[in-house]
Amino acid sequence: MEHTSTVMDSSDTQRKKIAVIGGGLVGSLNACFLAKRNFQVDVYEAREDIRVAKLARGRSINLALSYRGRQALKAIGLEDQIVSQGTPMRARMIHSLSGKKSAIPYGTKSQYILSISRANLNKDLLTAVEKYPNAKVYFGHRLLKCNPEEGMITVLGSDNVPKDITYDLIIGCDGAYSTVRNHLMKKPRFDYSQQYIPHGYMELTIPSKNGDYSMEPNYLHIWPRNTFMMIALPNKDKSFTCTLFMPFEEFEKIGTSRAVLDFFHTYFPDSIPLIGEQALTRDFFLLPAQPMISVKCSPFHFKTCCVLMGDAAHAIVPFFGQGMNAGFEDCLVFDELMDKFNNDLSLCLPEFSRFRIPDDHAISDLSMYNYIEMRAHVNSRWFIFQKNIERFLHVIMPSTFIPLYTMVTFSRIRYHEALLRGRWQKKMIHKGFLFFGTLVAIGSTYLLMHFMSMRRLNYLRRSWDWVSNFQNIGHVSPQTPWSH
Repeated sequence: MEHTSTVMDSSDTQRKKIAVIGGGLVGSLNACFLAKRNFQVDVYEAREDIRVAKLARGRSINLALSYRGRQALKAIGLEDQIVSQGTPMRARMIHSLSGKKSAIPYGTKSQYILSISRANLNKDLLTAVEKYPNAKVYFGHRLLKCNPEEGMITVLGSDNVPKDITYDLIIGCDGAYSTVRNHLMKKPRFDYSQQYIPHGYMELTIPSKNGDYSMEPNYLHIWPRNTFMMIALPNKDKSFTCTLFMPFEEFEKIGTSRAVLDFFHTYFPDSIPLIGEQALTRDFFLLPAQPMISVKCSPFHFKTCCVLMGDAAHAIVPFFGQGMNAGFEDCLVFDELMDKFNNDLSLCLPEFSRFRIPDDHAISDLSMYNYIEMRAHVNSRWFIFQKNIERFLHVIMPSTFIPLYTMVTFSRIRYHEALLRGRWQKKMIHKGFLFFGTLVAIGSTYLLMHFMSMRRLNYLRRSWDWVSNFQNIGHVSPQTPWSH
């Protein structure tokens, strides 16, 4: 879907008021898109302004910005600014238990993903929102109630006095535990499901060493250990943010500093000198392991007055690096539909649900699978061999065969189409292996039979020669020297 921004005449939109609930990444980006169209946009964020807060609360998992997210940022003129603050990661760097390291490229030499600071990105987006005169951000304002039928929300600010405000459109960008979605769940025919995976995550830090990176910087480092793993993403200040993903029952077994060191000596021995024993035992107990939730719902909209985007509509686990990118693409798709339907919300909202739900459900499923790939499959030589075959096929047939990771990360091919196409390609590769294996088996059998038949023929020839030789000896004249 091509993106062309249509700025509406202010007289047509003067009365159109839009409330964006949530001033996180998706909420602030969405506000930029809507303000650019001259809507009156109010953003309500329950937290204080993270740009002035002494301690910013919330998640801090580093983000991997890829093509979809960059296209959304490009549409509001922020791509170059944000990209300049990121660190390119061109491949996975696999750390084996023995300490051996091996790289698995993400794609071609020109393809890479960017390690981005969540906090800095959020700050830049909030600043971008406030540059629009028709947009305002209300920090410290919590949503108490949402009445979509009447387009009314009730918010509670720092004065602790609830206020009822009416809007033409309410957009829920308030995360995985969305208050807006909770109100939509009471409506008939609204489907909702959630799943907590049995694994949690914990963040650690590898500091810089003598003012430089202590590991190769342009990689996403992975310590895969089959049932759990640790990853490390580079930061601009030369440090790495490490995230340990592991079943909660394993976290619960580690209760002392000695147990932490024993665990890391057993499974991540090369990381200990990088993190430092003292910092490791301190940071491990700073916060308990955090849960990860996957959310699916349908539809994403309610009539013409309410719609969900980002984690509020489709929270996913972080293992494909597409949570933020999918949320940003929500904003971009919605903006493209507003162009297509000339800002008619009665057409745009239902089409957004119809178009987007299959894709967001698909990336949720792909993210679940990719955890298994990251923590287990990357240890397999067969997996590495398959990846090399995929890259080779992509080189010789670039438009026919595109690896699944490339479709998801380096294109805007719809997620559900990438999932289906990836399955078909995988099936074709396996059929190719089967066909090739069958040919090898038939050829080997033929050669073996031919070899055995030649050996048998040679044996018969030798036997015949022996018999013939024996017969010739039998016909020799009986005269001997002593017969005289």
